[in-house]
Amino acid sequence: MKARYLIWIRRISQVFFLALFFFLLVETRLPQDIYLDYSLDFATEQDIRLDHPITFFFQLDPLIWLTSLISGHIWIKGSLWAIGVLFLTIFLGRIFCGFICPFGTLHHMVGSIRPTLKGKRMVTANQKTPAHRFKYFLLIILLVAAFLGINFSGLLDPISLLFRSMAQAVFPGVGIGLKEGFDLMAQSDIKILNLLSYSAEVLVSPVFGYGYQSYQTGWFMGAIFLLLLFLNRIKPRFWCRILCPLGALLGIFSRFGILKLAKDQEKCTDCKLCTSNCQGAASPKPGQQWENSECLVCFNCFDSCPENALSFGFKWSFKSNKGPDMGRRAVLGGLAAGVSLPLLGRLDGQIHKVSDPRLIRPPGSLGERDFLELCQRCGVCMKACPTNVINPTLGEAGMAGLWTPHLIMTMGYCEYTCTLCGSVCPTGAITEISVSEKIKRPIKIGSAYVARGRCLPWSGNTPCIVCEEHCPTSPKAIYLRDDVVSGPDGNALKVKLPYVDLNRCVGCGICEYKCPVKGRPAIVVIAAGESRSIKNQILLGM
Repeated sequence: MKARYLIWIRRISQVFFLALFFFLLVETRLPQDIYLDYSLDFATEQDIRLDHPITFFFQLDPLIWLTSLISGHIWIKGSLWAIGVLFLTIFLGRIFCGFICPFGTLHHMVGSIRPTLKGKRMVTANQKTPAHRFKYFLLIILLVAAFLGINFSGLLDPISLLFRSMAQAVFPGVGIGLKEGFDLMAQSDIKILNLLSYSAEVLVSPVFGYGYQSYQTGWFMGAIFLLLLFLNRIKPRFWCRILCPLGALLGIFSRFGILKLAKDQEKCTDCKLCTSNCQGAASPKPGQQWENSECLVCFNCFDSCPENALSFGFKWSFKSNKGPDMGRRAVLGGLAAGVSLPLLGRLDGQIHKVSDPRLIRPPGSLGERDFLELCQRCGVCMKACPTNVINPTLGEAGMAGLWTPHLIMTMGYCEYTCTLCGSVCPTGAITEISVSEKIKRPIKIGSAYVARGRCLPWSGNTPCIVCEEHCPTSPKAIYLRDDVVSGPDGNALKVKLPYVDLNRCVGCGICEYKCPVKGRPAIVVIAAGESRSIKNQILLGM
């Protein structure tokens, strides 16, 4: 097949899979028709599930499958797709990187926009360097850490990283900017601007989220994402060449590939166009040994050669291709770091002892040790959550749990009949449960308590029954007692004092979210009493 045809097939494939990724990203949300009748849909015990296969790219990812298998000893749903990618790599090399990976496509696109390196500088930049070994160093760290029971792969896996960055930084940031612009238009005295603002918000909200979405450390995730894209100005596809652990894993499997680059040194005029156009710095120039483990199967070298000195073809051979150049230091350093990080991650006591009271995991979450073995920190559960309550952790789960999901009740609440987070989790760190199971067992994620010094009726400032009104359990976990307290002026004040029945409270957090005392609410939910932990139970007398 002619090189030009292969190039166009690659481009079409890249655009298709990138568009599919963004489509599934947008669809990882409560369906719009349910938003329009929110209270009615969640008033029933009907299980709400998403229609589209939003975890498809996570199922394609061999690194997610392998680390979950090593750390959690389970076969995650849809893993056959990942195994299929590995078999495809054995035959065709890193074709996933060149044709499918949406993160790789973004880097390819950004690196192609007015490249700063041209001519001899591009040739120099596209030479293989010892820095290419660094991705193998990172891969070894992730595999060893997974073997020791903590799954860090989601921090650097390209699919998890891209989804997390888009869902918790880029899309919310763009959405907030657009909606603030619409708000300014709505405040205008010009009627056409008012109408445009309302119409535009109806179109934008299903894509960028309803309301003002916000995520803890979202700004930091966005900064890392932009930095990774900017590195393409230094070297094309910097991430893919030097940092990507999935690329390193596929590079190892590509050693057995039968798609090979044939070089005719007699035809070569040493123009070096093949080297300057190579996306992976795979040494395509005749006279150099081809680095098949670095080749991204972009076919640029084949297309750019004016003398037809290069061609790709299938060649069966009992002799494997050149192995990836990992480097002894990268291997030893990766082993040392892979052993050290899980051990250091256990020093804060979050795994072996009772965890931070602020660490409220989504309903259906596994016990903390098992949870950290499977969670990819991908942010899918956060994107799907209709109330924006699920946020990435910072220090609440310790170093080992960085960016894993937990609930911040001042930012939202766990909808009493919602189980979307478990239904979209790609690895089973949050198990899929039914609404009936969540309510009737019940599944507790924490317990509420009243901070009487800040509570309006308890402190004698004014009557208030907001927490009791919003409590969704039946019978209610928050109940009221008539009493008389001393007001600020010293006079008697008749109030209804709120109390919490811990036997009934499930820790949904709506009381904390709706509390009129903002900042530090007068009723707070902590993780104590959560169903997933035997150590974190509250022993109540009968």
